[in-house]
Amino acid sequence: MAGNVNHDYHILEPDIWPFVGSFSALTFTSGMVLYMHEMSSAHLVLGLGIAGLIATFFAWFANIVKEAERGDHTPVVQLHMRYGMILFIASEVMFFVGWFWSWFDFALFPSEISDVVGGVFPPAAIEYVINPFGLPLLNTLILLCSGTTVTWAHHSLIHGDREGLKKGLWLTIILGAVFTAIQAYEYAAAPFGFGGNTYSSAFYMATGFHGFHVLVGTIFLIVCLVRTYKGHFTPRQHFGFEAAAWYWHFVDVVWLFLFVAVYVWGGWGAAVH
Repeated sequence: MAGNVNHDYHILEPDIWPFVGSFSALTFTSGMVLYMHEMSSAHLVLGLGIAGLIATFFAWFANIVKEAERGDHTPVVQLHMRYGMILFIASEVMFFVGWFWSWFDFALFPSEISDVVGGVFPPAAIEYVINPFGLPLLNTLILLCSGTTVTWAHHSLIHGDREGLKKGLWLTIILGAVFTAIQAYEYAAAPFGFGGNTYSSAFYMATGFHGFHVLVGTIFLIVCLVRTYKGHFTPRQHFGFEAAAWYWHFVDVVWLFLFVAVYVWGGWGAAVH
């Protein structure tokens, strides 16, 4: 019969949200341009763009969850979703490569911009750097522990232990929130501001974007926790949780590189605060 499905792929129904998301992204970026030029309409345009993006996230991801629970995510579909997540994480890796590139360029060749940094790195304007073996080391241990707890949750799910899954997710979310709180305090107490020199700008951009990724990953895991309490995920079908775990491990690894390259090596020999 014409209505019978004789393939393993999921043919999507027409949906308005891709269009809404694209238009909201355009509105958001336009609002950012207006804001940077200090135009009066910037806040309205920026607000509309953000509201549209948030609505798109909620509606589009809700549709994906419904498709998963309806059985539309066949093994072939799940495989392709894994490919998509791998490529997404690869693009995120390249995003951070850009910040590391700038950091090492400033650090290894300070003489090329001696008029800005005084020919040394950290620049002469930086009197103190953050002690890497204080709060940064504590945050490193917290993220390493969170990688362990999310792995525990994953193994619990695979073996049908729903309570272990819940406990592992709760602990990971709490550790993620503690990391964010400590980083916010670290920024508030930092001995240098955002702008003014290459060290501080590169420092805040690299660690700040990582902090944003931790926040996104924490929200990702909260959604997984809510779905867990609703009875979603099975040992054989749990790509939503698997993608969140991959993303969290990626965040952990990036932080290890940041801790070594930015906090320890980048401030070596400078006075600590």
